[in-house]
Amino acid sequence: MALGLSEFMDRVALDRLGGKLRLAASLALVAVTVAGCGTGPLLDKLTAKDEQTFSDDPADKLYNEGLFLMNKERDLKAATKKFDEVDREHPYSEWARKSLLMSAYASYQAGDYDTCIGSASRYVTLHPGTPDAAYAQYLIAVSNYDQIPDVSRDQARTEKAMHSMEEVIRKYPTSEYAGEAKKKLQAARDQLAGKEMAIGRYYMERRDYTGAINRYKAVVTRYQTTRHVEEALARLTEAYMAIGIVAEAQTAAAVLGHNFPDSRWYKDAYNLVTSGGSQPSENKGSWISKAFRKVGLG
Repeated sequence: MALGLSEFMDRVALDRLGGKLRLAASLALVAVTVAGCGTGPLLDKLTAKDEQTFSDDPADKLYNEGLFLMNKERDLKAATKKFDEVDREHPYSEWARKSLLMSAYASYQAGDYDTCIGSASRYVTLHPGTPDAAYAQYLIAVSNYDQIPDVSRDQARTEKAMHSMEEVIRKYPTSEYAGEAKKKLQAARDQLAGKEMAIGRYYMERRDYTGAINRYKAVVTRYQTTRHVEEALARLTEAYMAIGIVAEAQTAAAVLGHNFPDSRWYKDAYNLVTSGGSQPSENKGSWISKAFRKVGLG
């Protein structure tokens, strides 16, 4: 039977209503299914909140809150987040510059050296001409320095610390941090010299005198201002005597005696050379003699 116009429109309306009801029922079913799955990926995505919430607080208020958290509450992690919030919400303000440095400092105090290095490096890049740039550069250096391992482990971090300290001295030679950087640089060099000495002794114990000489040579040529150089010269005397190169042994003992006459290591070297019927005598053409003349020693 043919439908009239009004009946046809009523049928279409019912069909549409039925479709909407079926869609609503389907969505309700999906919602029930999601709820039944607990914290499934879809539910997590629907209910997730953005961790980086933004506030309307002025920059100075956020900055002072960060100082309070750091100095009074001793909550360095929360302080770092507050300083980062200043940088994020007020990126071109003077407070953002200050907050970036304070974020690096708080991270350093918390022992989060990688974060400190990242923030301080960003500060030096963005604000290289400011008075605090020297301190930011020093924070990078001291973060590397504090991670120097003992001499039994790989010394890549020591090399990095030395480079960082040299950057402080080179870029900011008149700053108050240059002097401290020089002290730490010397300590880092001493660490590397100690590593070479440890390996040299290891070779000596196994009578690998050539291997030992190469390690002691590194100390004499690269780290002769460290506390290890006296022992290195004495060990060179011992190693050269062991393989019969008496002239180099005499030179090592003579250079040791000339530069460190009161050293206990010189007494050992002197006794070793004289026990073989020789005397300490410097050969000016020896690499040992040349190495010391290069830096004004001997």
